[in-house]
Amino acid sequence: MPAKQISLDNAKNDKLFYLVANVVVYRPTDHRCLILKRHEREKVHPGKYAVPGGKLEWNDLPIDKPTRFNGDVLDYEDAVEELLARETQEEAGIQIDLSQGLKYINSVAFIRPDGIPVVLVKFAAAYKSGNVVLEEGSFTDHAWVNAEEAKKYDCIAGIPEEVAKTIELFQE
Repeated sequence: MPAKQISLDNAKNDKLFYLVANVVVYRPTDHRCLILKRHEREKVHPGKYAVPGGKLEWNDLPIDKPTRFNGDVLDYEDAVEELLARETQEEAGIQIDLSQGLKYINSVAFIRPDGIPVVLVKFAAAYKSGNVVLEEGSFTDHAWVNAEEAKKYDCIAGIPEEVAKTIELFQE
């Protein structure tokens, strides 16, 4: 019988994580990628340059609207793609081109300063449209950078390498 509601009642506490996905947005016209400066009030990496992304939330899995029934399992196809499209629009005011698909960069697991374990999966996507308008209260600055320029910003560890990898992936 399929689940009737989302619940952690039967979850194993030592197997619970936030799932976060980030996207390096690549602009093909000038071979640059978007970085965003996180607000100083952020719990994780305040004031550092990052890329758009966010946590997968229970609201992203409406119990009455799975995209597919897989036996008794409710499937939500393209949940990460939809998360990244939404977060990029909310955080930067731009659209990514999902018709080309997401390109996998890497992943990292970490523990936040507040003790919450996180699994972060990072992707690259092509810029589609829009002008950058930063989400108020979350970001204070942005830049479109190439691989060398990214190194000059106070970025979260790994961001300059992910910018370089994204440019490489799209120029192949």
